[in-house]
Formats: sequence, C-alpha cells, structure tokens
Amino acid sequence: MDLKEYFEKVKGIGVIATADSQGNVNAAIFSRPHVMEDGTVAFIMPERLTYHNLQSNPHAAYLFKEDGEGWKGVRLHLKKVKEEKDTELLRSLKRRRYEGDEEGRHLVFFQVEKVLPLIGPGDEKKD
Repeated sequence: MDLKEYFEKVKGIGVIATADSQGNVNAAIFSRPHVMEDGTVAFIMPERLTYHNLQSNPHAAYLFKEDGEGWKGVRLHLKKVKEEKDTELLRSLKRRRYEGDEEGRHLVFFQVEKVLPLIGPGDEKKD
C-alpha cells in the first residue's frame, strides 16, 4: 500500500493509541499522518498525554476510518524513531493554525512496522 498516496487522497478520522511505561493506555483523535519521503510517518503533537507516553514507550497504533458508509480504513502499528521541535519542516507541514500553543508542538516521526485493514485480521506488511 502506498501510504503517501492513500493519506493525500482519502479523508476520514484518525485515532492514535499510546501507553506509558506502566501500560496505562490513552487514545486521542489525530489528523492524517504526514508521510515522509523515507517512508516514515509524522504527526504534529502538542505536549499532552499522547506525547508524554511516547517519551517512555515508543510504540503506538493509529486507526484511520475513511469517511462514508461502511468500515474502510487502515490500522498502522508504529514505533517512534525521532522528534523535532520548532523547525521549518514542522511549520511547513501544519494544515491549520493552532491557537495559543504553537511553540509547544513537536513533529514526531514513526517507522511503520505493520499495515492492517481497519476490519479483519490482515497480515499485510509494510511496503
């Protein structure tokens, strides 16, 4: 699956799930990821629970449900590989303006470890 093409063309709603080092889980609504040239995906994150969980546990899951009827979409199994703060790349990727806390945002990059369909077991591996 070409994730860059998919996320550029398909609209929907996404949820990212993380857990801290003790296994306490959090889920939060997130925009579509930015798919980078090297195949990583990146999310712009405020300094909230999702971001803090990733400081002690680099693993996350992202569920994306496509707009429309039915249950079409993808699940991504992710591992954080790096992050940056207050960079030109972060500013260039913003899809909307943030009110009040622009400086508290991070661009967090993930390696895609597995891509699964939204429904069903699937076993599709990352391209």
